[in-house]
Amino acid sequence: MAKSLLKRGIGVMLFAVGGLLAPLSVAQAGVDVPKLPPAKGASKCVEDTDFMRRNHMDLLKHHRDDTLRLGIRTTKHSLKGCVECHASEKTGSVAANKEDFCVACHSYASVKLDCWGCHATKPAQKSAQKPAGHPSAVSGSTRAGGDK
Repeated sequence: MAKSLLKRGIGVMLFAVGGLLAPLSVAQAGVDVPKLPPAKGASKCVEDTDFMRRNHMDLLKHHRDDTLRLGIRTTKHSLKGCVECHASEKTGSVAANKEDFCVACHSYASVKLDCWGCHATKPAQKSAQKPAGHPSAVSGSTRAGGDK
């Protein structure tokens, strides 16, 4: 019985101390969650917002591997699709300044963006032609699975 009361007392004390310290950790952080504008290309994202926050990097890596290693080109989880929907109205980019879509969240999470060494941060112009030799510019090329 004495052990039970002791355990209960310690539990109550830890709960009280935790309740007192919790506001300190929130106040010390002092960083607001980024406020991002809605996507402009579609009425909703290709996946649920919470799912994308947690898994977009895995989807992009998987899409990259399918494209580079297997020759499968799809649009559902492509980086190009993300850029087209999420480019800022102000800058036309997802990574031109700290308020832009990718930079805002990655800065908040302290995660380095290394996509833009190879990929464009702005949507392609509709009239722009693909350079000769680009996989999508080669006439008659087929994707894995036989689709043209």
